[in-house]
Amino acid sequence: MNGIDVLLDVASRPKDALAALPSLTTDQLNHHPEGHPNSVAWLLWHTGREIDMQLAALTSDDEIWRTGSYRDELGLGEIGDSLGYGHSPSDAEQIQVRGANAMGTLTGYINATLEALIAYCRTLTDSDLGETIAEYDGEPISRGTRLISIVDDASAHLAQAAYVAGMRA
Repeated sequence: MNGIDVLLDVASRPKDALAALPSLTTDQLNHHPEGHPNSVAWLLWHTGREIDMQLAALTSDDEIWRTGSYRDELGLGEIGDSLGYGHSPSDAEQIQVRGANAMGTLTGYINATLEALIAYCRTLTDSDLGETIAEYDGEPISRGTRLISIVDDASAHLAQAAYVAGMRA
């Protein structure tokens, strides 16, 4: 097994977590447990956005958010175009989904971004993973590090969404 095989396996794991989520109503998606600013809708929206935006930066492709129907279907406006990092509580509370298929749209968006991530990983070689693509606090960030970070963040947010979804009455 090489680095790309490992990366492909890791990148596919969030799909399993996503598939295990129960179907939630819009009220359940938009609920803020204990007054926390991040609802399940926010967690799912952010999961898709963080994969999409970071992958688009790596590939120079357009974001799926804009090329697919997700942006229009969710109707989140300008706040929906953001990433979610640094959202104030007020910003996060603006992520309110509507419509009978909101859950399907959110999970469809995440699935589409994960499929794009996996397809991108299939184009890489082990040597591509070590290429420096950015700097953070003066330290180089490799392509492989960025890809693992994307998947790790997606897994963490999907686990949070699953936990909150499991709290519903």
